Amino acid sequence: MAVYVGDAKGERISAPLTVGFDRRVKLQFHGAKLSSDGGLLLYRELDDALGLSKMVSWELRDNRTGKNSCHGILAMFRQSQFGRVAGYEDVNDAGRLSRDPVMRLIASGRNFDRFAASESQMGRFETHTLTAFNNLSALANLSGKWIDKVQRLRKRPNLILDIDSSESPVHGSQEGSAYNGHFAKTCYHPLFVFNQHSDLERCALRSGNVHSAHDWQEVLDPVIKRYRWSGLWRRYLRADAAFANPELFDYLEANGFGYAIRLKANKVLQRRIAHLLKRRPGRSSNSVERHYASFTYQAGSWSKSRRVVAKVEWHPGDLFPRVGFLVTTLTVSDERVYEFYNQRGTAEQYIKEGKYALKWTRLSCKSFAANEVRLQLHALAYNLANFLRTLILPTTIADWSLTSLRDRLIKIGAKAIRHARSIILQLAEVAVPRDLWAEMLVNICDLKARAQAP
Repeated sequence: MAVYVGDAKGERISAPLTVGFDRRVKLQFHGAKLSSDGGLLLYRELDDALGLSKMVSWELRDNRTGKNSCHGILAMFRQSQFGRVAGYEDVNDAGRLSRDPVMRLIASGRNFDRFAASESQMGRFETHTLTAFNNLSALANLSGKWIDKVQRLRKRPNLILDIDSSESPVHGSQEGSAYNGHFAKTCYHPLFVFNQHSDLERCALRSGNVHSAHDWQEVLDPVIKRYRWSGLWRRYLRADAAFANPELFDYLEANGFGYAIRLKANKVLQRRIAHLLKRRPGRSSNSVERHYASFTYQAGSWSKSRRVVAKVEWHPGDLFPRVGFLVTTLTVSDERVYEFYNQRGTAEQYIKEGKYALKWTRLSCKSFAANEVRLQLHALAYNLANFLRTLILPTTIADWSLTSLRDRLIKIGAKAIRHARSIILQLAEVAVPRDLWAEMLVNICDLKARAQAP
């Protein structure tokens, strides 16, 4: 069957395909007129309302020396971002996306008739332009600048940070990857810092065999400095036992941060709660029994004594209790301390969303710097998607996950119709009807007015 490229808009003209169940049905493919990512227009509208991508023009430097560059830094950055939001985790799909009408609209601006960047152009952009030291540093700082703009709109008096690490499996000989005994796989071992609104404040790619808390200050310090003069009433950090080191305690206290960090059990701590580790006489309860204790404790490496809260749980059928310890600066009751700490589990959920919805574990470049760039691009795409979820969604769909938003909001069929003075996009109306679109567009308009208000 003969297939050839038709007009300059990238249409593939060919004989239609047929299906066996109904010979009347003919299948034609119009990649330059039809898109499966119509919902990306909402993300582009939000990006414009907050002025997020425009920061790229100020932060990134174009180090290309050729004089025939067809696409600017901003256009390729948008193509990279919105492609990742839609689930295209690398540049392998850039060739097809370059003809997509929605991608041409949101990436190329008013130049709708021109292709977006190709695979080779996007590949050079991510592995050469963005890997320059200044550009990589700017990418790492860009998430914080985006969040600063959004935090001014949220106007919340408190800040809660969660720091955690995760694994990013590799399946080749990527630079910096190594076998990790805890995860039992060859991987990278990135570090993440989230806030209570599920925004990704900062992340860093690390070698696969480093400790979970390795380089914690390098990642945390820029975040702490950003909020030093923010005027927030209370600032806290939560972390698991991997981050229970005295340097972190002293650092947080010196910077006015409260904390609740898990401690590994030891004989000294267990002796302090020995009276809770003995099962009560008589028949055991059919429900979980919880007991708390609070005391001051100072390890040999600590600069001073600190409050430790212990929790002992007796579960039906268990021979031994489940014991946990937290070191904290909080002054609330023991139960409230654990309620506060247990919410740290949401950070693990955010990491899972990044893995499954944004696919940020797709770090398949050979060089470590190129994979650092990819992780930072995925982080920015995650934040853009999360801004729409937390700021724009109507109450009827406010509980949708990023995966649901990708599958039900972004993956909407769209047909582009070009007129002399306008471009009409006809959208499918299934999971997200017109009324929801109208409500979200109004919410974005209101957000834009608030963002531009003095």
